[in-house]
This record gives sequence, C-alpha cells and structure tokens, in this order.
Amino acid sequence: MDSGSDVPLLTPAARRIVDAAEELFYEHGITAVGVDLITEHSGVTKRTLYNRFGSKENVVAAYLAERDRRWRSAVRAAVDASGSAEEAVTAPFEALRSWTSAYTRGCAFLNALAELPDPRHPGHRVAAGQKRWLRGLFEELATAAGCPEPAALATRLFVLHEGAVATEPLSPGTVTAAADLARELVRAAVRG
Repeated sequence: MDSGSDVPLLTPAARRIVDAAEELFYEHGITAVGVDLITEHSGVTKRTLYNRFGSKENVVAAYLAERDRRWRSAVRAAVDASGSAEEAVTAPFEALRSWTSAYTRGCAFLNALAELPDPRHPGHRVAAGQKRWLRGLFEELATAAGCPEPAALATRLFVLHEGAVATEPLSPGTVTAAADLARELVRAAVRG
C-alpha cells in the first residue's frame, strides 16, 4: 500500500484553518463556504490563510488530504487486524462501518468530486486519488488472497463500497449489507 496523500506538517495556525475548513466543508459543502467563514471559525486572518495556503483551492486540497490520511490509516488498521488474507480483502468495509458512524453526511471525497468537476482543481485530484487508491487496494488484497481475476473482483468490491458509503446516510444498514455481500463475493472468488 502506498503512503497516501502527502500532508505537509502544518503550523498551529494552518492546523486551525484545516480543522475549521473540514468542519465547514463537510457540513455545508465546499462551494458554499468562503474564506471569510473559514478564517472566522479558525480564528486566523485572511492574510494568514493566504500565507499558509495561497488559495481556497489549496485549503480544500489540504482538508481532503488530511481526511484521506485518516481514512487510509483506518483501512490499514482494519487490514492489519484481519485474521486471514481472505478477510483482508473486505477490511475496507469494516473500516467503513466505524467511519460512517462518525461521519453521517456521506463521503467527503464523493461530495468533493461532485462539487469540483474540473480535474485540474487540487481538491479534485486528491479526491480522485483517494478513489483510485481504494480500487487499487482491493486489487492488491484480492491478489494476495489468491483470487482469480483480482482486477474484476476489485472493481465489483469498489462499486459495492462506494454504493454503500453513498447510501448509508439515507438508509442506515447499507454498509453492513454491503460488507456481507463483499464477503460472499470474496468467498466465491477464492473457492472459484
């Protein structure tokens, strides 16, 4: 597994900016939140925000990169806690189960991709990279478990995972149902 999005060491003021931005962007949406609101909530000046990040776009990227770092850490912990290579393939669903209990407004990365369709936007690049990483991780884990056609299985698991994270806020329990289905898919693939 790669190391994840590069998150630079943040000064205390930059940390306050990212923390405030995360709360505001996740609650209200990226395009609905301006620099004035971020600086007000973080207790720093606009000048400090621009000195640390240069633009709102870079604040968005920093917020998503920090969230990506935490998500990848949660997934890695779930993979490491797996009892077997077969169980490891579905570990991202176990990580998602606890993640969605804390974050109830859907996937910040899917939300960002919907709000930031331009692939040149630094936030779009972070969000798209997170999705590519997860799809690649499923393939890596399926390969390690000896699943035939790991790429096809990875795509199915990825679609199932993303559907679960997108629908959990509307219908609690979809993550659990998706995890059960993922285990069935992996068992069927392993026993081929």
